[in-house]
Amino acid sequence: MEITLTRLSTREEAAILDQAFSAIYPWYSSSDYYMKCLGENQEGKRVTLIAYYGKELAGCCHLLYNSAYPDFNRNQIPEINDLNVFPAYRRKGIAHAMFDELEATAAKTGNKIGLGVGLYKDYGNAQRMYTTRGYMLDGNGIRYGNEEVKPGATVTVDDDLLLYLVKTLG
Repeated sequence: MEITLTRLSTREEAAILDQAFSAIYPWYSSSDYYMKCLGENQEGKRVTLIAYYGKELAGCCHLLYNSAYPDFNRNQIPEINDLNVFPAYRRKGIAHAMFDELEATAAKTGNKIGLGVGLYKDYGNAQRMYTTRGYMLDGNGIRYGNEEVKPGATVTVDDDLLLYLVKTLG
């Protein structure tokens, strides 16, 4: 099957993404998230890629030009954010296709790109993919809610506990 990538550009696409996430993931609550993403795409703050496998919606991923992670923001490193390939379409090259496109987009304005990855088992496939694509730990340790976790601190292991990685492009 053919993988097709498009950029989020219409309210209809935002509504389709919202409906798909609501149907597939019990933790997702329908909201204005993708409408906000659409606005940021139109303002040039974000690139949202929508992936199709054949004619079926298969997932999406974002490139943030102003990361919430202070080190990326300070160093003007765009962040790949919220990679999501729907379970039925995993292991078909879709994530790699989205990363190829987002890395090429980031390379037009700089020579680095970054991302954050969760630390528990659900992120295992992503952790392996990122390292095979050349992403390296940024050396700033783990973060919780983008704040440094100091030795001896107690934090909750959830989606806000991250390690950040960077890749030199080109």
